[in-house]
Amino acid sequence: MDMREQISDNNNNNNDSSSSSSNAHINHRGKVYFVGAGPGDKELLTLKAKRLIEDADVIVYSGSLLNPEILAFAKSSALLYDASTMSREEIYSVLKDNAMKGRVTLRLHDGDPSLYSATREQIDSLTKDGIDVEIVPGVSALFAAVARLKTELTLPGVTQTVIITRAEFRTPVPERESIKELARHRCTMAFYLSVHLIEDIVGELIDAGYDDDTPVAVVYRVTWDDEKVIVGTLKDIAGKVKDARINRTAVIIVGEVVKPRGYEFSKVYDSGFTHSYRSAKV
Repeated sequence: MDMREQISDNNNNNNDSSSSSSNAHINHRGKVYFVGAGPGDKELLTLKAKRLIEDADVIVYSGSLLNPEILAFAKSSALLYDASTMSREEIYSVLKDNAMKGRVTLRLHDGDPSLYSATREQIDSLTKDGIDVEIVPGVSALFAAVARLKTELTLPGVTQTVIITRAEFRTPVPERESIKELARHRCTMAFYLSVHLIEDIVGELIDAGYDDDTPVAVVYRVTWDDEKVIVGTLKDIAGKVKDARINRTAVIIVGEVVKPRGYEFSKVYDSGFTHSYRSAKV
């Protein structure tokens, strides 16, 4: 358990007063909240996530990935547990025991809880034990990375599909979801938890028929102070990533949307296009 020595007393005192006022009209009791904390920047927290952090009696957080500044919103009496030092059983015990005692209990995840967060196994166990859960979405690292690139994951005339995956390493990937199989679609591909395998990914994509001039971006610790954005092609991205000494905490985005050489304008805003809110202007 981390008692947050880095958090100032002033912040704690301010949060105590704000959380007590919100607790007066919101009933969180007997429930575990799985809350997305976003990619790093505390200003990307949703209003609901911030309010729940302020109200929480117990927070289990992803210490290896969460910006510690986010924990400054917690009240001084909150008990904080760093999940990076805990086993599955230890995490579950903290969540279950505190929820059953009527404490406002949070499992605070980096990014969004729906991606590579191991939430389902925890939710199923809590539900089996009669404990209610609620998931509060957050901004994913992928969406923050695309924002940094000032582009879109989908572009008319380029692709309307996004595949989110990971390269196989210690966690098995079904054969039907191998990079070779997924690459057949030639859409935007995003890789989580895989930057240390960048050379393997590049090789498999090229073997699957991708041109070596296909644009690629690698965004490291997006929205953190030490963020790095590397843009290249399949031909040179592995070398650029190696030179930047990036081997973890990065998202890989592959496809023409990274640096489009051309695209079509959206039909929705075309003056000649009719939809339920607007008639075409001929």
